[in-house]
Amino acid sequence: MLVPVKWLEKYVDISGLTLKEIEECLILTGSNIETVDEVLEGVQKVVVGRIEKIEGHPDAEKLIVMDVNVGEPETIQIVTGATNCFEGAYVPVALNGSWISGGVKIKKGKLRGVVSNGMLCSLEELGFDKKAVPKEFDNGILILDNADNSLVLGQPIQEVADMGDHVIEFEITPNRPDCLSMIGMARETAATFNRKLVWPDMTIKHQEDHIENYCKIEIKDPELCPRYAAKMIKDVKIGPSPLWLQMALMKAGMRPISNIVDITNYVMLEMGHPIHAFDFDCIEDKTIVVRRAQQDEVILTLDEQERKLNDDMLVIADPKKAVAIAGVMGGGNSDISESTKNILIEVANFHKSSVRKTSKDLGLRSEASSRFEKGVSTYTNEMVLNRVCHLAELIGVGTIVDGIVDNYPGKHEPVTIEVSVSHINKRIGINLEADKMAALLNNLEIETKIDGDKITCEIPECRMDLYEEHDIVEEVARLYGYDKIPMTIPKGANWGAKTNGQLIEDLARHTMFACGVNEITTYSFVSPSAVDMIQLPESSVLRNQVRLLNPLGEEYSAMRTTLVPNLLEVIARNVNRSIEEVKAFEIGNTFLPKQMPVTELPVEKKAMVIGIAGKKEDFFTLKGSVVSLLDKLGIDNYKFEAEKHHKTYHPGRCATIVWNNHVLGTMGEVHPRVLENFNIKDRAYVAELDFNTLLQITRTDRLYQPIPKFPAMTRDIAMIVKDDVTAGEILEVIKDNGGNILESVKLFDVYKGKQIEEGHKSMAYAMVFRHADKTLTDEEVNKVFERILEALKEKVNAELR
Repeated sequence: MLVPVKWLEKYVDISGLTLKEIEECLILTGSNIETVDEVLEGVQKVVVGRIEKIEGHPDAEKLIVMDVNVGEPETIQIVTGATNCFEGAYVPVALNGSWISGGVKIKKGKLRGVVSNGMLCSLEELGFDKKAVPKEFDNGILILDNADNSLVLGQPIQEVADMGDHVIEFEITPNRPDCLSMIGMARETAATFNRKLVWPDMTIKHQEDHIENYCKIEIKDPELCPRYAAKMIKDVKIGPSPLWLQMALMKAGMRPISNIVDITNYVMLEMGHPIHAFDFDCIEDKTIVVRRAQQDEVILTLDEQERKLNDDMLVIADPKKAVAIAGVMGGGNSDISESTKNILIEVANFHKSSVRKTSKDLGLRSEASSRFEKGVSTYTNEMVLNRVCHLAELIGVGTIVDGIVDNYPGKHEPVTIEVSVSHINKRIGINLEADKMAALLNNLEIETKIDGDKITCEIPECRMDLYEEHDIVEEVARLYGYDKIPMTIPKGANWGAKTNGQLIEDLARHTMFACGVNEITTYSFVSPSAVDMIQLPESSVLRNQVRLLNPLGEEYSAMRTTLVPNLLEVIARNVNRSIEEVKAFEIGNTFLPKQMPVTELPVEKKAMVIGIAGKKEDFFTLKGSVVSLLDKLGIDNYKFEAEKHHKTYHPGRCATIVWNNHVLGTMGEVHPRVLENFNIKDRAYVAELDFNTLLQITRTDRLYQPIPKFPAMTRDIAMIVKDDVTAGEILEVIKDNGGNILESVKLFDVYKGKQIEEGHKSMAYAMVFRHADKTLTDEEVNKVFERILEALKEKVNAELR
């Protein structure tokens, strides 16, 4: 919300306050300020001048030479190419040595051989945004309005039409639509500095006839339109607005259009209630009908776009056609034009959810819709109409028709809140008397009655955010001053600590960091095609995705059932940006529906994925990270079993991690077709673990093991087995038959060569034997060693080399 300070001054006396004081105090009372900008920032020595004489340039057809009176004894000569200049026009003149917007210095010079002692300025050269410049000044010099003979030659331009001003930009939260107006911010300012709020003049001096002779209004859907009020102006003369009105709109970021449109926009910014003006001669049967649109009804809106409506949308219509989309935008078939003679001023209220949905469905937002969708009070309709007509009368737009047509089916009682003075003091941490508390609330136009410790508050209808006692607590606290509330230490004996599950998550994270793996966080919302990209079979339960009713887009329309697609997207993004080595992991929730179709909240299941990619990375790099994780979590007796049927992974390069007949997860090299789907050119390796199961079997307690007192004995064994025998199978046989004296076993060599039969391989293991209570003898070790050899021969058909 852009608030020009001189516009604000019309409603609240801020004399004696610096701009810095206003800014700081409003922030402390809850009005967040984004920026404060000077309107004519950097503009110096630009004054009011009058064109006395215009002649053609002797050597340039598109240039003119003029004598300009700037209040000095002699006129100055200026050369310009502007086409909208005329003798007698009052214009802003940048003198020799002046500065204009953008830090440009104007100096005396020659244009095609003719001396120019300055420059005439456009609005853009004075620093106004091109989007806010009126069309009549779009490509020309600013012509100053001197109808009231108030301009003085040589007068600094800052003194004209309140141009020397500052604009404060406020960030208005959605729960405070009352602040989307000059009056709203003036109310906040008055309450902050304990000053009086002055409402604008709404008197109308002369009215003719009566509106009942001209117009009637019918509301067919009072739920969506609780109030519709209107007033008429006849014998209208459409033209440009006076400069003060145009300047106010431009400083507030709006482009002046014409006198009627400018008045409606001015009053909307002033009082916060959107207004629409209809060319009343375009309304059939002089009747306004507020109804739902017909399915596929088409209307041409003011932006010259045809829009197809549905029967959930509300329209303003006459008996034959729609003439506006309620609360969003007017129709081109009733637009104000130069030929308009009679206008109907609409000040209505529309259901905020309906306006928001209509605006979203049509992809059409406007100043009106942005206000209606936050909520607009039904309290000010008549005041807004009178204010519009007051300004129309003031600048001579037309003749005001007496009376107001006001259809008001949605009347409601004002909100009353009873609060406890002691409770408010306790909540805030202050000791404020009831009368002082009531005075603060009265400054916000909240009427109060004190009865001992109780204060009864009657809430003004414009404050639609106040419902309960805690709302009043906040109002008292912010007006009292957050900076005045004494600092205290929070009371209570509560203390916080992480749960066991959170501690295990932290342990898993730190283990991954130690392995050089970076943590990532991805969206829970994914594309439904993600499961296709990782080649999940049609029968997989992971294809049962929970779909969102109102997604941000198709790519975020389902809740993830697996973390693998998210991880591969991150790997692809990094690899395609020339990151040579990618190591990433994520611990996050997946969402599995309890039943299809989905009728209740899904089951949230925690999962963990680890992924690596790079020319130096391979399956065993990933396996090392997984083993480090499981060891750190105190999980042992797990094994890796070959998995050949998981379509996400390369066949023959994939393993299932099993613990006590429970599947902990799957890991392996990603299938080439999956890599192609994600546009990953290098090999990538991924592990997905069931983190819920890991949480249940983690053992973080550690038992003290003393340093062995007795020496160890080692035995190496090399055997020939078939190619399809895995290292894990051999390890399992050795451990099952090693008894309690087998301390460790490790594979140290795999060999295939001329000495080895085709289809076979040589595998060599180092075994360490040790007894906790005595020194082992060769006979004891040999006995166990022979038992291991027999078991290997029997179970994996191994032959000793």
